[in-house]
Amino acid sequence: MAVTTLTPRALYEEVAELLRQRIFDRTLEPGSWIDELKLAEEYGISRTPLREALKVLSTEGLVTMKVRRGAYVTEVSETDLADVYHLLGLLESDAAGVVAARATPEQLADLQAIHAELEAAVDDRELFFAINERFHMRLLAVANNRWRDQMVADLRKVMKLNRHNSLLKSGRIQESLREHRALMQALEAKDAPVATQRMLEHFQNGLAAAA
Repeated sequence: MAVTTLTPRALYEEVAELLRQRIFDRTLEPGSWIDELKLAEEYGISRTPLREALKVLSTEGLVTMKVRRGAYVTEVSETDLADVYHLLGLLESDAAGVVAARATPEQLADLQAIHAELEAAVDDRELFFAINERFHMRLLAVANNRWRDQMVADLRKVMKLNRHNSLLKSGRIQESLREHRALMQALEAKDAPVATQRMLEHFQNGLAAAA
């Protein structure tokens, strides 16, 4: 029997990740046209894997494909943003309630350690955002629902398109930190209803800052 050799990662997936990072760091701005020919030349690839990568980003909501016009970085409307925050609030507040009810002391200690990192990063916006995301992902991992995790991952990619607007609002980082402290208190008290409410409020306030 012939042995099939599989590459660790398909080329189009690597290209999708490169483009994803360009979108998140604003090298590719929302609304901008994606020059496929230029990118293919830059990466030294044919346009086939590039187009496959764009299809992946399109399904994630990061790229919008326009007939006879090509691919554009998605612009998030106020309605889109409100819808994304609404769904994230529902999904992650439910996860917070699960964590408050079921988390082990070790899992809570892990979340507290990440929260301590967040406290220390209050003067570094980019680092604060990265640690904040890691905290939320860890909380979801503790809640342990892979279907919810996938939905949240997809929604958070769209949320990142607007993340700078949220973080640049004066005082938002400090507000976010206070909300995290209140959430941690509820988690450590194993108060599921309060933890659920605190996380929901966190997203509601995040939307107000991002709008």
